[in-house]
Amino acid sequence: MQNADYIIIGSGSAGSAMAYRLSEDGKHTVMVLEYGGSDVGPFIQMPAALAWPMSMKRYNWGYLSEPEPNLNNRRITAPRGKVIGGSSSINGMVYVRGSAEDYTRWEEAGAKGWGYADVLPYFKRMENSHGGQDGWRGTDGPLHVQRGPVKNPLFKAFVEAGKQAGFETTDDYNGEKQEGFGLMEQTIWKSRRWSAANAYLKPALKRPNVELVRCFARRIVIENGRATGVEIERNGKIEVVKANREVIVAASSFNSPKLLMLSGIGPAEHLKEMGIEVKLDRPGVGANLMDHMEFYFQQVSTKPVSLYSWLPWFWQGVAGAQWLFSGTGLGASNQFESCAFVRSAPGVKQPDIQYHFLPVAISYDGKAAADSHGFQVHVGYNHSKSRGSVTLRSSDPMADPVIRFNYMSTEEDWVKFRHCVRLTREIFGQKAFDPYRGSEIQPGEHVQTDDEIDAFLREHLESAYHPCGTCKMGSKDDPMAVVDPECRVIGVEGLRVADSSIFPDITYGNLNGPSIMTGEKASDHILGKQPLPRSNQEPWINPRWETSDR
Repeated sequence: MQNADYIIIGSGSAGSAMAYRLSEDGKHTVMVLEYGGSDVGPFIQMPAALAWPMSMKRYNWGYLSEPEPNLNNRRITAPRGKVIGGSSSINGMVYVRGSAEDYTRWEEAGAKGWGYADVLPYFKRMENSHGGQDGWRGTDGPLHVQRGPVKNPLFKAFVEAGKQAGFETTDDYNGEKQEGFGLMEQTIWKSRRWSAANAYLKPALKRPNVELVRCFARRIVIENGRATGVEIERNGKIEVVKANREVIVAASSFNSPKLLMLSGIGPAEHLKEMGIEVKLDRPGVGANLMDHMEFYFQQVSTKPVSLYSWLPWFWQGVAGAQWLFSGTGLGASNQFESCAFVRSAPGVKQPDIQYHFLPVAISYDGKAAADSHGFQVHVGYNHSKSRGSVTLRSSDPMADPVIRFNYMSTEEDWVKFRHCVRLTREIFGQKAFDPYRGSEIQPGEHVQTDDEIDAFLREHLESAYHPCGTCKMGSKDDPMAVVDPECRVIGVEGLRVADSSIFPDITYGNLNGPSIMTGEKASDHILGKQPLPRSNQEPWINPRWETSDR
């Protein structure tokens, strides 16, 4: 194929979903451009191996932020998937829809038709939920969502501790009631990572009207105000593939704005500085970068119940073999099996602090935090108002983008994260942890005052790898909006963006679910279909929200 009706740049969470939906009726040809390679092999497919692909250049673009002034000038790792399935092939496999209020904020920001009542039917369409709440979940979509086996006693201790601290519990945080402590959902099916590639792209590629092209997308070709194709580099040669109908960018919150800017769409002054001909002055391209931050709160376990025994190479090999030959054992879970979604203060209507619990004290690269059994939570405040940017380093398409998150740039961030430290101590101090609680590994008992906590945070806050917002969706008259509510780039014909970069505001929790939903909903807009009928279901809101945090 040298041309197709629709050309999708990127085979990630949204791109794979669109490849599947746009080709479904057989009427249109679809070409998916992807620079990354195959996802075959245990590093990606085995859920427990999740730390590996993220640390491998083969699967990860390997971006770093610029030095972050509020975090001791550390350069923060900013991974994005460079493989079919994109970041859904290297992520932690945690599934969260986000809360109803998030989508209300989207609508208020000008994303008309993207309120909770509008997006809920798309979440249902995409899901095949195992164990979710009846009536609130989809049961025949491509994306399998399940719970872990929850065999380790520490998972239950965490949920029990939340209850003892006076917090709500929830049977399905992706159902009617998000708030509370409960079991975490995973995009895992039959012991394998259920990435967007497994759920959507591979079934789509079995159709005669879909082709995957391995290449590097250099820029979008724009002629007389219309996107007509994509300039690609394939096998060392530069060529152009033509779009009969539309070009759709789904290349991530870093690479989607980068591609627009390389194509002459973006802040005019910046493009001129880079020596790029300005096709359209759109100041919002690359602005509004958002992310979630988190730190690891780690505790020694006095009982040998954690996964520490499995960390030596030999036992990792045993777990790997068990998974390979029987699809069972530790390898079949991401080990994120219990969690919590809580509110940081009275007067906060929806949860804004997220907990991922893990029955081992370990860093993301798989190294043990202490020479002992332990447990930890990844905890973070999810509604930061800090905003950053993505800009070009040069006009060379192969150059990494310049990523500035501007983390922790509001006083509220510090207040909320100090609260995260103290709240976690309170939860780990509950009776449920009495049989297991040893000394605090990190932050450490000596870290008590605001200044001491701030010093710890400056050195230990990490990205939760949820970047979004750099091609914001909004109304046509919003100068900072990049796409309209049908994902069309404002001011260019035949060009859309549909991935996490169009989020006007960051959703609560992990972004893979909302990114896939974006691809699902965008497909109906692209095909000119009537959107799915709005839902009239009302989510649960804590009756004490105005007076209590629990």
